[in-house]
Amino acid sequence: MGAQLRSGCYLGRRTGLFLALLLAALLLALLVLGIPPGALLPGAERAFPGSPGPDTATPPASDASHAATLRGAPPGRWDRLHLSSTWRPSHKNSDSGTPWGRIAPDAAQLQRAGLHHRPRTPRHRRGPVHGEGLAYHEVSVWEESGGGGEAPVPVEERWEEPARQYLVLQLRRNLSAGAHCTLRLAFTGKVHGGTPLHGLFLNTYRDQGQNRTLIASQLEPLDARRVYPCFDEPALKATFNISIVHHPSYVALSNMPAIGKSRDTTTSINWTVTTFATTPKMSTYITAFVVCQYDHVTTTERGNEIRIWASKDSIQKGLADHALNITGPIFSFMEDLFNISYPLSKTDLIALPDMDAGAMENWGLMTFQETSLLYNPKEKDKRSKTRVTQIVSHEIGHQWFGNLVTMEWWNDLWLNEGFATYLEYLGAHHIDSSVSLDEVFSNSVLFPMLQLDTDLEGQSLSVTRKMDKATPIINLFNLVTYLKGASIIRMLSSFVTETLFIKALHSFLNAFSFTNAIQDDLWNHIQKVIDEQNDTHLPAKVKVIMDTWTCQVGYPVLTVNFSTGNISQDRYWSKKDQNSTNNTWIIPISWIRNGTVQPLLWLDKSSKIFPEMKISDAERDWIILNVNVTGYYRINYGQTHFRKLAKVLENDPKVIPVVNKLQLMSDAYSMQWSGYLEYGTALYFTKYLEKEDEIAVWNTVLSYLDTHTWDYIRDDYELYPVLKKYFLPRILPIFHHHASLLRGDFEMEPAIYITTNNLEKIFETVCWFGNRDCLNLISEIFTRRMNHPNNEGPICFSTFMCCYGVRMGSDKEWDFLWERQKQNVTEFDEEYHILSSLPCTKEPWLLQRFLQSIINESTIEFFYVRHGIGKVAKNEVGHRIAWKFITDNWEYLYNRYEKSKFGVLRDFMASVNTDVEVQMIQGFLNNTLEPEQSIQATEIVLEAKSAREKKRESLTKMIKWLKKNMDG
Repeated sequence: MGAQLRSGCYLGRRTGLFLALLLAALLLALLVLGIPPGALLPGAERAFPGSPGPDTATPPASDASHAATLRGAPPGRWDRLHLSSTWRPSHKNSDSGTPWGRIAPDAAQLQRAGLHHRPRTPRHRRGPVHGEGLAYHEVSVWEESGGGGEAPVPVEERWEEPARQYLVLQLRRNLSAGAHCTLRLAFTGKVHGGTPLHGLFLNTYRDQGQNRTLIASQLEPLDARRVYPCFDEPALKATFNISIVHHPSYVALSNMPAIGKSRDTTTSINWTVTTFATTPKMSTYITAFVVCQYDHVTTTERGNEIRIWASKDSIQKGLADHALNITGPIFSFMEDLFNISYPLSKTDLIALPDMDAGAMENWGLMTFQETSLLYNPKEKDKRSKTRVTQIVSHEIGHQWFGNLVTMEWWNDLWLNEGFATYLEYLGAHHIDSSVSLDEVFSNSVLFPMLQLDTDLEGQSLSVTRKMDKATPIINLFNLVTYLKGASIIRMLSSFVTETLFIKALHSFLNAFSFTNAIQDDLWNHIQKVIDEQNDTHLPAKVKVIMDTWTCQVGYPVLTVNFSTGNISQDRYWSKKDQNSTNNTWIIPISWIRNGTVQPLLWLDKSSKIFPEMKISDAERDWIILNVNVTGYYRINYGQTHFRKLAKVLENDPKVIPVVNKLQLMSDAYSMQWSGYLEYGTALYFTKYLEKEDEIAVWNTVLSYLDTHTWDYIRDDYELYPVLKKYFLPRILPIFHHHASLLRGDFEMEPAIYITTNNLEKIFETVCWFGNRDCLNLISEIFTRRMNHPNNEGPICFSTFMCCYGVRMGSDKEWDFLWERQKQNVTEFDEEYHILSSLPCTKEPWLLQRFLQSIINESTIEFFYVRHGIGKVAKNEVGHRIAWKFITDNWEYLYNRYEKSKFGVLRDFMASVNTDVEVQMIQGFLNNTLEPEQSIQATEIVLEAKSAREKKRESLTKMIKWLKKNMDG
């Protein structure tokens, strides 16, 4: 029989404060894992009957007496990132006790961990276990003996390997092959009181007029080892039995439902012990713990209890209601989609004041930043509501892809995050289908990813390079993994067909439930479904096709010649001919001819002739590839066919689907910039815009036209009139349409209507041209909101509306916004909008007041100071005021903001338009700075000058094209 271990200790940075005030943490947590056979997994602590209790146990030995120096440590498996496969965990089905772990705020107590394993061979004498930032006090190994007892196995030596985050043990004798063994450790660790917000960390917040504290966990990808010693790899799954000891005024949450509460008898303080049901087999990184004083709202969906937790103020205001209303339906949608039931009986979603991740999919206890989960229905801001829906849907998707089936190693992280991102949009569309799913996905995921995925030093989805350090694993949580992963999955679903794809996912999830998989496992299950039917045929095995997309960097561009029917492929670069490669992809080509969808074709070599794609020169004979933009590639039609498609739109803007119009804009503009197309090719798609009533198309065009740079020519008497004459007549029809709707419906909230329908860019462009109708309308909207300040929700929904409200108003409007900002009643978004709008005034004295106020206000962050000065500089009235303010306060600005000494200079330079001004700035810097500092500042000035010249040159080139093609 083993000795019963004492309760453990977690040392927070402010432990004394916790003990004095008995605050939130005061967390005595029992982390408990039972480890099933075949998975090398962590346990956290274990209670062993028949041993001394906490009051009779001997003090721990000093860790220093047992540690070997790194220099003396022998080479071995611990030199690698992966743990040794010889330490095979097992689940000990006996009455001797349950594995357990304990976290306490009392420095006299130790954290404990018990890890079960079963050696594969009798030669097993050395092995590592994960742990980072932990101080070890006692280590022992026990082996199963006859009669169900345990015998100690002496530990000869132990040492830490910080580079791999291991504790390595060397035993004095071999373990018996196949015998149950237990590793027991006593250690101390930390609850992080500030950054980083992972591992176990504190949050402080204000609720019901009081300052409060909570403790939460964030363990993905490599932070379970910061909380307890464990086998911290995704493939090493275990069951967990968890108990949390906490102050009675707090609630304890974990992955599973609470099954009992009792009084902790190990201390003199009246702690409560909350015990939770045993988890399914799962990876360490999705274990989760929260101790808080929150409230919740609850519902039930198909027998699954769903609770949304948040601060009591947030619950009372109804901010958790939207999440409560959508979570159950999204769960049901996913269950029906995969035909696999969610395996837990409860799910908690909790809004944390702050965490490093935006949200985390822990099984049964999903954590979110407040802005990712809470939504104020009185704000009527559809974008915020949609954002919450998408993030909740993303984390629910993880319950199947990530939690139920987990990638075997981090190199296939896209199997988690790519699928969760793909499912995020399916789930959100299930809740709100008012906008086309293809349109939303293309604009939010595919087009942005195509724009980014053009670098020479790119990343493939399935990472084949060796990862021998922890940092590359963390770096895999990037846009390639999320957005490209989702885009490739969508393409796969499209060419396999959605029906077969979902059938294959059901098979895959069933086969690997509670275990791990690699991407080849997914390909095999899709292939099996393909082989079982005769309607869908592929040009190669699924693995052969998909490896070209997941194991290669970048993506292809297809060059089409419709005279010959030839289509060739090459890797797309941000600059044409940047590099030549022999990369080829097996590419599905969906296509439309003259408005009719055609059978799917495949390009499975570098170049291929498709006779069915030969077309005549007739204006009405046209082809578009990549229907609904499901393929992850660009298409170069050449100038002739691009111009033909532009003519098609001039004749009938509705004949081409919206998402393919977006694709034409994206491909044409991107390839024009990259040198694949002659200049002006993309601009032909602006000629028909007077007939375009799709907001998404207009926003795409205005984005690619880089309208925020148009200020460079606003005072140019030759260029500005041409720009206005060309674009204003084309954009006015869509503006007048929505302006009439706003004025005709007095029940409509104009600001909400504009933001909800993404009309800001359109309205802002019309107002920028000085259109009186637009300026008056925005002024009316701002005045209307200003006159009803007691309505809940932000006054400033967007910078654009508040900016023009201030510009068209007087000091009354300016004072209103300034006072609102000072009252500290705004959220982050509105604070940004207000501080970006105040510099829009035409009154010089208000600009002076603004600049002086933002550096005197201690609560205003440096980001806003920099941003505010830059915004004043962009104001034609405020440009000289901003420069004088910088020079008058240079020493203060330079010395106060140590981390960004030249940030203010950089932001000011964005509005400098003349060489004379550049020389003036350079002279000031030379006379003010030391030579070494002057060199750095000069580089910033010269870089800004070069960027300005390039932008003006590009804009001038565009306007000359517009003038030439004004009527043609």
